[in-house]
Amino acid sequence: MAQGVVKNPDEQVVLGEEIGNVRLVTLNRPRQLNVISSKVVSLLAEYLEKWEKDDQAKLVIVKGVGRAFSAGGDLKMFYDGRNSKDSCLEVVYRMYWLCHHIHTYKKTQVALAHGITMGGGASLMVPLKFSVVTEKTVFSTPEASIGFHTDCGFSFIHSRLPGHLGEFLALTGARLNGKELVAAGLATHFVPSEKLPELEKRLIGLNTGDEIAVKSAIEEFSEDVQLDGQSVLNKQSIIDECFSKETVAEIIKSFEAEAGKEGNGWIGPVLKGLKKSSPTGLKITLRSVREGREQALAECLKKEFRLTINILRAIISADIYEGIRALTIEKDNAPKWDPPTLDKVDDDKVDLVFQPFGEDLELQIPENENCRWDGKYENSAYATSQVTAEAK
Repeated sequence: MAQGVVKNPDEQVVLGEEIGNVRLVTLNRPRQLNVISSKVVSLLAEYLEKWEKDDQAKLVIVKGVGRAFSAGGDLKMFYDGRNSKDSCLEVVYRMYWLCHHIHTYKKTQVALAHGITMGGGASLMVPLKFSVVTEKTVFSTPEASIGFHTDCGFSFIHSRLPGHLGEFLALTGARLNGKELVAAGLATHFVPSEKLPELEKRLIGLNTGDEIAVKSAIEEFSEDVQLDGQSVLNKQSIIDECFSKETVAEIIKSFEAEAGKEGNGWIGPVLKGLKKSSPTGLKITLRSVREGREQALAECLKKEFRLTINILRAIISADIYEGIRALTIEKDNAPKWDPPTLDKVDDDKVDLVFQPFGEDLELQIPENENCRWDGKYENSAYATSQVTAEAK
């Protein structure tokens, strides 16, 4: 069958291939660990909308090149825009709008998530009908540690994990390996990495989006998952005991008490990381995940959009920029948080970042299925008001 390739001649950060009834998306920034830039978001949205509307497209496969599936958002992009108000608003809007469409996509999707799969990068894996991980897959949602929050739909996803595992993953940024992802329900299949190229060929050869056929094909290559005895997923009772507490301070106090008990040596390094994290980021993240339990996907994404814009605007703290500086720019790993401690983070100020925007300034997620690709950034009040302002 003839193979057609849809590519942007100027920018190869995302490749889109059309092979019979199969559509293949390749994240192609290996040196940058396939981080999600403005161009990546635009191309992903363009391909996914085109293929959902294409009757010939039956199966969409998403993969990354190199040692990462995707390491998440482009932190340098955020940092470089720190002195220019709303410089990243467009890419944030487009990404969260896209997250909704990935969760609700009408064609069968398979993620081949080999390697680093973190933060927003994991939003291209977890919601898909089938998500394949390997022994090299490393998952984490570490945003709170740098003064940010668990985003790209993860206040929805984490809040639906067993017990209080979601709070644990969101607040600590704890890493899960491929087998743990399957056991936790964040991925569907574990396939050894050496079999991944063969699996990809098999899926392309199927030339169908029939879910039973796709699942059967993946299961030809997948292995049953046996958790390591030391896996954090075997510590659920401790996690539930500590991370069910009402506040971040109470969670840390409870976790400290557990750390002193015999056999709980694993807690020490996790606790150390938790205490080094942004107090503001931790408080915002805990509240967001807790609210997520009562919110539908669209509500979670609208809330996350508000949080992100308000955090980038530094309306209560500039910790996001200090966190990125310490982690990825100067790499001194010595952030100076403001406020510096949990007790100095005023709950009334935290309320401010959760405040709804005016209706026209919210993330526009279509409620009508017939218009599900409406609500794009270019038709939003942000884009039209900007155009109006420039025209004056």
